[in-house]
Amino acid sequence: MQTRALDIIRGNWRNGFTIPTSKLYPFQWLWDSGFVAMGNGIYNLPQAIEEIDKMFSGQWANGMVPHILFHSEKESTYFPNFDFWNSNVNPGAPLFPKSSGITQPPVFGFVLKALLENHPDDESLKEFTKKIFPKIKAFHKFLYTYRDHNREGLFHIFHPWESGRDNSPIWDNSLDRIVIDKKRLPEYTRRDTNLADASERPTTDQYNRYVYLLELGKKYRYDGKEIAKESPFLIQDSMMNAILIKSNDSLIEIASDLKLDAGQIKEWQQLSKSNYDQKFWNEDLGLYVGYDLRNDKQMLHREIGGIAPLFAQIPDQEKASRINDYLKSIAERGYYLCPSYDVDSPNFDSKRYWRGPIWPQMNWMIYKGLLHYNFADTADIVKNDLITLIHKLGFYEYFEAQKELVETLQKGYGGNNFSWTASSYIHLNSIT
Repeated sequence: MQTRALDIIRGNWRNGFTIPTSKLYPFQWLWDSGFVAMGNGIYNLPQAIEEIDKMFSGQWANGMVPHILFHSEKESTYFPNFDFWNSNVNPGAPLFPKSSGITQPPVFGFVLKALLENHPDDESLKEFTKKIFPKIKAFHKFLYTYRDHNREGLFHIFHPWESGRDNSPIWDNSLDRIVIDKKRLPEYTRRDTNLADASERPTTDQYNRYVYLLELGKKYRYDGKEIAKESPFLIQDSMMNAILIKSNDSLIEIASDLKLDAGQIKEWQQLSKSNYDQKFWNEDLGLYVGYDLRNDKQMLHREIGGIAPLFAQIPDQEKASRINDYLKSIAERGYYLCPSYDVDSPNFDSKRYWRGPIWPQMNWMIYKGLLHYNFADTADIVKNDLITLIHKLGFYEYFEAQKELVETLQKGYGGNNFSWTASSYIHLNSIT
């Protein structure tokens, strides 16, 4: 299976970068590329370096790294394509590669650290690190400058796609504030439901709201400060900010090892860590939650993003124990770990994208987090559950969480031969 995983990544390689899967996602995605570089880099470090370098070829002048780079302008199987995004309304967006106008989880700090840990004596990697370090730093600076209008070290998103958890129920209330006038909404044709089962994808109503927010971005030339004044969707996401904290820590460690300047990163990190628990921890749920800036209140949902802070080593041991107990309770009730949404909620849908299914890269992060807190038994469940699902159902994008339903299935959900599934499998089977 390790050979099969490597073959998938090789098959998805496209002249300097890895697509997530053919047809459904034919371009380069930000956090996909990060996870792929980390797993692929164990065996093919030059390709991992090229992957990261290619992603930063689309960095904007303000430091933002877009969530999609359209290295080819001939592909027509994806919506929204580069022409619909029209990112060049922002004067700082490069003319090539064309890109989207939003970002995704800032994973490259910890990805780079993982590569250095796996190849501590590789001089080419050290030289690349010195080159890419200021670019990753500029990306973090963008988040603190343009997406943190309260200046509390916690950045916001204005589109669900930025979170990576596109149709999670945690966004429902915020999206419901958007009143869609179909006469004013631009005409568009979805491509994803022609390539994947519509029952596994976001609904049409959700997509209309995604397009509304995309149009709002274009209206303000993707200027985060201006968008924040009008957007009905303005969220501080616990997972996004946890990943930023994890990547900050990684950059600080890298800077110490290679004698690079991390002074400003340390300042950002101090502010982020000082406010994170107060803003995102919910004592009643025993998990971290998101924060709705429009309603000025926490978003009370149990979901995968509230577990991700384990990976960033944010909770103290008591809070980590409560999260661990929550995971164990799910595992004891006939579910594989880790479902992406609350299995006890009426909004739980174990088949539809981020409303319940298991996602490989999330299991990878949570596995690493649980190990840090010495919850090795639960960590093994998280790791082995994903491996079991891959062995039974293939290298799919995401997987059914209910054990009794898995027994009736022959394949996973979403795209097949998926790059970050292969990469997560490689890494989990190579690194303890």
